[in-house]
Amino acid sequence: MTTWVSLDRRYDLRSLGPYLPHMLSAFDQRPAREQFDSGYQHGGGWDPMPGFTLHGNNSLSYPGDPPLKPLAKTQLRNELIILYEHDWVAIIQPDRSFEVCRMD
Repeated sequence: MTTWVSLDRRYDLRSLGPYLPHMLSAFDQRPAREQFDSGYQHGGGWDPMPGFTLHGNNSLSYPGDPPLKPLAKTQLRNELIILYEHDWVAIIQPDRSFEVCRMD
């Protein structure tokens, strides 16, 4: 299990639910994408949705929608994982490439 940090004082880490915090393990050598894919099979696995823009403050935007601010984050080796409102999760690589998936 990785340690999640709240990024919004109005956000309670208990809102992560019972499953998301346990889907990632530093002892598992697979990248976050693969760990989420196997841990989220009941929801269809890790299925990234294209079209998002990642901003310098790690907020996300999607055409026609208001920006999503980061609620919580964790680190898995060199990958930054961020949770947003509406159960969107981003995996951000050191070069700032990223994938976003809804994990409700």
